[in-house]
Amino acid sequence: MDDSATLWHGRFDGDPAAALRALNDSLPFDRRMFREDIAGSRAHATMLAAVGLITGEERDALCAALDTVEAEMAGGAFVAAPGDEDIHTAVERRVTEITPAGAKLHTGRSRNDQVATGLRLWTRSALTAVATDVLALQGTLLNCARAACGPFGTGAEHRAFRTVLPGYTHLQRAHSVPLAHHHLAHGWALARDVDRLLEARRRADVSPLGAGALAGSTLPLDPSLTADELGFAELFDNSIDAVSDRDFVADALYALAMLGIHLSRIGEELVIWASSEFGFVEMDDAFATGSSMMPQKKNPDVAELARAKAGRLIGNLTGLLAVLKGLPLAYAKDLQEDKEPLFDAVDTARLTLAALVGLLDTAEFADERMREAASSPYLAATDLAEWLVSQGTPFREAHAVVAEVVRRSLAGDDSLSDLVRADSRLGPEAAELVDYPGSALRMTRGAGGVQEIADQMRRFERRLATDADRVGGRHRSNAE
Repeated sequence: MDDSATLWHGRFDGDPAAALRALNDSLPFDRRMFREDIAGSRAHATMLAAVGLITGEERDALCAALDTVEAEMAGGAFVAAPGDEDIHTAVERRVTEITPAGAKLHTGRSRNDQVATGLRLWTRSALTAVATDVLALQGTLLNCARAACGPFGTGAEHRAFRTVLPGYTHLQRAHSVPLAHHHLAHGWALARDVDRLLEARRRADVSPLGAGALAGSTLPLDPSLTADELGFAELFDNSIDAVSDRDFVADALYALAMLGIHLSRIGEELVIWASSEFGFVEMDDAFATGSSMMPQKKNPDVAELARAKAGRLIGNLTGLLAVLKGLPLAYAKDLQEDKEPLFDAVDTARLTLAALVGLLDTAEFADERMREAASSPYLAATDLAEWLVSQGTPFREAHAVVAEVVRRSLAGDDSLSDLVRADSRLGPEAAELVDYPGSALRMTRGAGGVQEIADQMRRFERRLATDADRVGGRHRSNAE
């Protein structure tokens, strides 16, 4: 096989133009799928021998040659030829150089089903790797939550919490909440990301090998054998759909975009908390940067980039959807645009996850500053209204009573505690809620109370163990 020849050169009189090659060739980015392409070729060779289309000796020669090519590519010894427009061409060309049986490797196969197979294998492994990284970040958040729990002060309301801070709505202080509760909130959001990643992996776990270019083959192929060889859970039902389906890529990009959005929220919060105005967290020098002009600066670049990368992940998803939205069946070269956004999204998500794990592992949360911010008596307003409700007052009336007392305190009539103590509808017992905010007293499921935080932490630990088993599954990641 001529090194400069394409797999389709026989139909054409001359060589492709340089501009066509530059636009068309995908080897610079799809070569990272070499292991998956070679795995698909091994399975295909095994099947061809099983159905009698090649001999056992030819199968063995092909598999040995594929082993050699894989070693060359893994070790950096592989040298691309001018005609290697993609990883599939490159592998087949090199296999054919090693053994004459290479000329039979493409029997009954098209690059259309070949690339779909390799991409599904890669996606399956990549999603496993990302989900594993998400579990690592969840574990870090759990450790942060544990560190934020423990003996503090003498008030019963803080007996299980080392750190409390204001919880916010509209970025306005709303309730005092344990820092542990806040960390776990991000952890549970990431648990949904694990669900989405595993669902996307399940949708990718379908073998398209054997569909041919779009209509199957007249040869006695056995697609179920190749599916089993490659460990696919399912087999395609329609050959046209098999080669044109990139829903699984869109599913993966959506799961990664949602993950990026959750990581962006963590990043945004850390940026705010690291500001002088908040001062809730101090980042380790290894996960912060300085200013080229202002010597005093310590910038939360990791958190800012985590926030920014979400836009990139969303762009990868919307870009692919725009490619897919107008394609007729079956395969079109437009589908070559599926790989770069997927590869980039996986790389971006994994890098961001690793950086956030390092940042949170080394960050110092400012317990005193958070407790000071959470000590505002006005954060007890809802607790006061609920105390009235527990005494038989309708909630709307209770809301109005507390709102009136808060208004008077803000107007300077007296401290909230003294006004509550002097109010006949409230009194000294209710005033204790102002003096000792009641975050630890909240008892509903998933709330920030002492017992509920302990129960929630146990549920979260069980969820992490369950998800670790789900992620582990039977697929080893090659998506490094």
